[in-house]
Amino acid sequence: MLKEKPHLRKCLTRCRHCHILFFTHPRNAGRSDLGCPFGCREAHRQRNSIQRSTEYYQSEEGKVKKKYLNSNRSQKSRLPESSRGENGIDDASVYHIQMVTSLIEGRNVGLAEIYDMLCKILRQHSIDIDGKLIYAALRFQKGPP
Repeated sequence: MLKEKPHLRKCLTRCRHCHILFFTHPRNAGRSDLGCPFGCREAHRQRNSIQRSTEYYQSEEGKVKKKYLNSNRSQKSRLPESSRGENGIDDASVYHIQMVTSLIEGRNVGLAEIYDMLCKILRQHSIDIDGKLIYAALRFQKGPP
């Protein structure tokens, strides 16, 4: 792809954590402090959040607030929030696919187009799935076929 579109070479950068190459937005071209959208960026953000939270709740003000929060915690269970979209694809990957597709096509590609494309891909069935499903169904029969 870089042979066909050499102007995108400046958008190619390395992740500062796992050192893989990935495309970044042109406004971030040349930066060396970026994390890849395949997990490193979120892991770094989460590590820093945990560190900030730990430091805060170890202070006197944080201990008072935590005691207040714990005393007012509701008894009902809460469902964990999921960062996955409705199709099981995380938002960071979708935004990265949108940005790279926009760079390749040379136009702004909307999120709706990306979701439509991903839905079509996820609806496709592999050829070998049918054989596995038939075998799995036969396994539950009481007698021989």
